[in-house]
Amino acid sequence: MVFSSLEFLFRFLPLFLIVYYLTPQKYRNVTLFAGSIIFYTIGEAMYSILLLASVLVNYILGRCMYRGEEEKGRKQTILLTLALCFDFGMLFFFKYSAFVAENINVIIGKLTGNAGALPVVEQALPLGISFYTFQIAAYVIDVYRKNIKAEDSLICLGTYLTMFPQLIAGPIINYTEVSHCLKKRHVTTIDFENGLKTLTIGLAAKVIVADRIGTLWNSIQMIGFESISTPLAWMGAFAYSIQLYFDFSGYSMMAIGLGKMLGFQIPVNFDHPYISKSITEFWRRWHITLGRWFREYVYIPLGGNRKGKPRMIFNLIVVWLLTAIWHGAGWNFVLWGVVLVSFMMLEKLFLLRYLEKSKVLSHIYLILLVPVTWVIFAITDMGQLGTYLGRMFPFFTKSGVTINRLDYLKYFKDYWYLFGIGILFSSPYPSVLYRVFQKKRMETLAVAVLFWISIYYLAISANNPFLYFNF
Repeated sequence: MVFSSLEFLFRFLPLFLIVYYLTPQKYRNVTLFAGSIIFYTIGEAMYSILLLASVLVNYILGRCMYRGEEEKGRKQTILLTLALCFDFGMLFFFKYSAFVAENINVIIGKLTGNAGALPVVEQALPLGISFYTFQIAAYVIDVYRKNIKAEDSLICLGTYLTMFPQLIAGPIINYTEVSHCLKKRHVTTIDFENGLKTLTIGLAAKVIVADRIGTLWNSIQMIGFESISTPLAWMGAFAYSIQLYFDFSGYSMMAIGLGKMLGFQIPVNFDHPYISKSITEFWRRWHITLGRWFREYVYIPLGGNRKGKPRMIFNLIVVWLLTAIWHGAGWNFVLWGVVLVSFMMLEKLFLLRYLEKSKVLSHIYLILLVPVTWVIFAITDMGQLGTYLGRMFPFFTKSGVTINRLDYLKYFKDYWYLFGIGILFSSPYPSVLYRVFQKKRMETLAVAVLFWISIYYLAISANNPFLYFNF
């Protein structure tokens, strides 16, 4: 089940909210925990046991790690290792084992001339496993560090991990951000209204913008990358960039809105990344909670930037290779991480001081570079990726394929207004306009119009899951 579906909006959510608000305050965690498991089971019944196992194992090991110990010692280290081995072991098995086995078999074949013997078992990826694994791993690490007290209640910890607003695709919430709300929370009428408005705006971002402009990227894939012109290749790259942003930021806004309606403050995950002036700044503004996770649990423990530039560069490489692999098991993701960290290192070494001198130059640099990185991110077949990049940069390749050099005119005629909407709403200006509407008490009408337009598109189109469900 996805948020952007009639089933969720008109069946699950109203029914759950009625039960939730009728439940006495002290039992609402039970209702939210049970409702979240039902939500997950509807979409992913076969892996709901894995999610519950993650709650139970980390609860037990967290309690054992914390109980009666004032200092970190060997016992705590062993317990932390067990917890992380379970968490990341499950993630590795489902997400990476087939990829690793395939590549080991290829290496063995090249070295020996015989086919590798490792079994390659393709596993369906459990929904949300990358997100909830990182979230529960942060919890046990913080317990180990004595930053937080281990949660006494299994229900509270289960509610924290499985909370359906952010279970499938984040944002990744630190336990400290919601621990007080797990014990006691109140939802006022204003909270509910603001949450509903945020939910609706996120729905509109997904359904009106992301899904509509995403059809251009789908059309290009159906045509075949060999047959598109260079302008259309760039249009496709920009379209996918807009689609991915409004798809993922739309989901995050829906999660934040649902959280407000339930009494939780879920952290912001995006801060207008496309107005950035460098790749480094872009990734401070994009998927903020994931960047925070890697900073707190990988980059800083490795030494951060405190041990000189060579060590800082090494730490950046480690973080970005892990970030790339987190997104998917494929060589295109590795290449994507290498490209990003290469530009980040160039920026830190010398490029940033030149970009800061010119706002125009820095924005052109970002707007041209980011879509290229998203193409690498999106196309998992390395041969097809090479073809697409060859279309984007034809002066680096030689191709004898006859293409329609004016194909982009047809698609520009159909999609120009969506590019305009995407560019406008990637900037902070609509937020300023929304605040003006709030002062004049017109925002409710605007949100209502967005809601019914979104419902119309949902009713006439096929279901389009959020893109980050794949990760």
